[in-house]
Amino acid sequence: MIAIEATKEHLFIIQALSDKIWPHTFQDILTKEQIEYMMEMMYSTSSLEKQMDELNHHYLLVEDAGEYVGYTSYELNYKGTATTKIHKIYILPSIQGKGTGRFLIETIGDIARKNGNNILSLNVNRFNKALDFYKRIGFDVINHEDIDIGNGFLMEDFVLNKKLI
Repeated sequence: MIAIEATKEHLFIIQALSDKIWPHTFQDILTKEQIEYMMEMMYSTSSLEKQMDELNHHYLLVEDAGEYVGYTSYELNYKGTATTKIHKIYILPSIQGKGTGRFLIETIGDIARKNGNNILSLNVNRFNKALDFYKRIGFDVINHEDIDIGNGFLMEDFVLNKKLI
């Protein structure tokens, strides 16, 4: 398993993975309309380019046995602090539970430490089964927030932090 830094040439891979992962992940949590809205909002080519060019989001693709099986995005020094914010972390449903998520979190943790960051932070939907995974690997719920994303939709999230040693 390896992590590859994604460039704009990889956007179509991120989009193809999100098309496979998102509907499955959120089918029991969000309406079809909200999933479609959020996919366009976060994964259109222009949105991904803006995330990379203007918002300082770094994307990693994870490859296993010659196949891309997941992706993550993170931001160093989030809001001017020694925190690395994980904005996205998604793994193909068929390989969840096999260490890929942990591998990505550890990879981002290594990058964070090398850049002087000592906390990993992420948001997770309050009803997402991944919450248990994050708690098992050392994240603590520190807050909750409802984020208005437009079109009458909310993201109802827990905010989790993990101190890096």
